[in-house]
Amino acid sequence: MRLSSNFGRKFLALETLMDTTRFSLILRLKDVDDVIAWDEFTAIYSAVIYRVAIKRGLQAADAENIVQEVFSAVVCSVAQWVERENRGKFRAWLLRIAHNESVDLMTRKATRSLGKGGDAGYKLMEQIPAPKKLEEMFETEYQNSVFQWASDQVKDSVTKLNWQAFWMTSIEGMPVDKVTQSLGMSRGQVYTAKSRVMAKIKKRVKQFETE
Repeated sequence: MRLSSNFGRKFLALETLMDTTRFSLILRLKDVDDVIAWDEFTAIYSAVIYRVAIKRGLQAADAENIVQEVFSAVVCSVAQWVERENRGKFRAWLLRIAHNESVDLMTRKATRSLGKGGDAGYKLMEQIPAPKKLEEMFETEYQNSVFQWASDQVKDSVTKLNWQAFWMTSIEGMPVDKVTQSLGMSRGQVYTAKSRVMAKIKKRVKQFETE
């Protein structure tokens, strides 16, 4: 089960949890052999970078290449970023890398197209969004990805019935009365299940995020 495109942003904005990737995880990325840290990092950011690239007009194969190029750049330069006094937020730095990689790719494609006398090159260059628009795209996809990651982990820690009660009311937007009839639960049980699952998801998000 997948989320709607903006549900993660709407849901988590209520809690203002999405401030910055926790620094302890970033520090661990300096060790390329830290499989757990890199698995957690890529579980969030690979989907973010890929979806933003697709939204920018890149084909699936190109978007996958961008993901790999960005992660390669992180491997090579994250230690230097950590040591900078004026480093700013990690996501802003990562966004600049993703932007530069995608612009380089689109520029190469556009140049080849223009060299052949076609107009596809101009269309490619027109697909490069303004920085503010790109930042909004990246932030939306990031929030959705973190919420989906947390939801996937929580789903296995609660009963199927409680998960269905949460999903049907919070994600699908079904009326509580209809959910009670469908699942054979009382209104109190539905509200309790919804509340508990939400609390677990927020707790998992906090494990990835910190002030």
